[in-house]
Amino acid sequence: MIDAQDNSWGWMWATFTVRWVLGFIFLMAGWMKCFSMGPRAHAERFFLSETFRESWIPEWLLWAAGTATPVVELIAGAMVCLGLGKRIAYIALAAILVMVTYGHLLENALYDTTSHIFPRLTLLVFVMAAPRRYDVLSVDHLIAFLRR
Repeated sequence: MIDAQDNSWGWMWATFTVRWVLGFIFLMAGWMKCFSMGPRAHAERFFLSETFRESWIPEWLLWAAGTATPVVELIAGAMVCLGLGKRIAYIALAAILVMVTYGHLLENALYDTTSHIFPRLTLLVFVMAAPRRYDVLSVDHLIAFLRR
């Protein structure tokens, strides 16, 4: 139960705000990659570079990851915004962040993660670690409430 005396409302709104900011970041990235660039062009541009083609990663896996990433970002970003299926959406976004981090570091072992990866990771870790009792402004919470 949210109690204004112990600042639970602050945690509630903090969790809601971080969830929406994180969701928008991935939703809009996925939107641009799906509808402006296209998943195929995304794979060709970012996953099928010479660096990755000459790595240990098989080409079929580069194609699969490169075309799936924009779709996963779009869908998981929307799910995070709405608070629908949060656990699976968080895991999907965490997998993308791990994959992107590895890719950047494979290309450049001294890649600066502070501008692109770390802010997203920080927001994701916050919402993953936030106690569920504070994340009440979500579709998941509404569904659980209606099932009671």
